[in-house]
Amino acid sequence: MTTSRYRRVVLKLSGEALAGEQGFGIAHSMLTSVAKQVSEVQELGVEMALVVGGGNIWRGIAGSSQGMDRATADYMGMLATVMNALALQDALEQYNISTRVLSAIEMRQVAEPYIRRRAIRHMEKGRIVIFAAGTGNPYFSTDTTAALRAAEIEAEVILMAKRVDGVYDSDPLKNPNAKKFDRLTYLDVLSKGLGVMDSTATSLCMDNDIPLIVFNLNQNGNIIKALKGETIGTYVGRD
Repeated sequence: MTTSRYRRVVLKLSGEALAGEQGFGIAHSMLTSVAKQVSEVQELGVEMALVVGGGNIWRGIAGSSQGMDRATADYMGMLATVMNALALQDALEQYNISTRVLSAIEMRQVAEPYIRRRAIRHMEKGRIVIFAAGTGNPYFSTDTTAALRAAEIEAEVILMAKRVDGVYDSDPLKNPNAKKFDRLTYLDVLSKGLGVMDSTATSLCMDNDIPLIVFNLNQNGNIIKALKGETIGTYVGRD
């Protein structure tokens, strides 16, 4: 049986990735695809936590750019991530995957409150944990949430699932001549202003030596390939 290179991982899903081709909302086909791939991950015995964005429903920074109070707009974005987390939970349970949603904003009727030890215990029992509502604080992105939670639960890698197959020097969806990077350092990401994750999240990963693997979510099997150590997407690390 093929084994995973990593024991415990965080999978970061952008809200836009869940929207699929429709560009907004939640695409059922994407939920099914993620659930199927995560079920394959469980067969490898990997402990996995998910962090999901909310950009397919609401982006706090977009609301603030239109004159809305930034903190209010960010809290609305956190609620959008909870909606995505519940949708993912339902999709995973369709594949008989035991799942828990842990929210940084307390809402006991739909999710457990985030407690670090509880999250680790769920994963040790073979459950998939979905971290919702970001860090629970405005002005922080879900990229920062992924970095923070990965450090807290001692994850060995963050898998960054996006709509493109790696990190480019410009947007490949707009520039057909964009150059793809196979490997980058944290300092490369920061100094070149590459859109892997924001600077706060990148610095947090660098300080805690948590590598990133950026890959295309739309291609089935990519999560497994990343876990097995196959060359895929873009690797971001210390060297």
